[in-house]
Amino acid sequence: MRITVAALVSALVITPVIGVSVTTTPAQAAPVVRTSVVKPQALKYKFKNCTALNKVYANGVGKKNAKDHTSGTPVTSFLHSDSLYKKIIKYRKSLDRDKDGIACERA
Repeated sequence: MRITVAALVSALVITPVIGVSVTTTPAQAAPVVRTSVVKPQALKYKFKNCTALNKVYANGVGKKNAKDHTSGTPVTSFLHSDSLYKKIIKYRKSLDRDKDGIACERA
């Protein structure tokens, strides 16, 4: 059985594809192309509140060199990512109430 490149390319152009599998059954003459589409992870920066953010990023998100402003033991186990922190704060500034460079840190 031969699968033409044009048939695969036309299937790829129509839909953004993460994975492609081509299978045939004995009763079919033409191959069946199955595609799977996955939502991009880039949208994981829009959170309504800290509870929602902490479900995805357990100890918060902060800048690479951020230091927790606290009188107790400072939090250091947050996700260190400048670009993600900027996106989160640009979307909702209230997630970093103490303005220490860490959004929604847990004590």
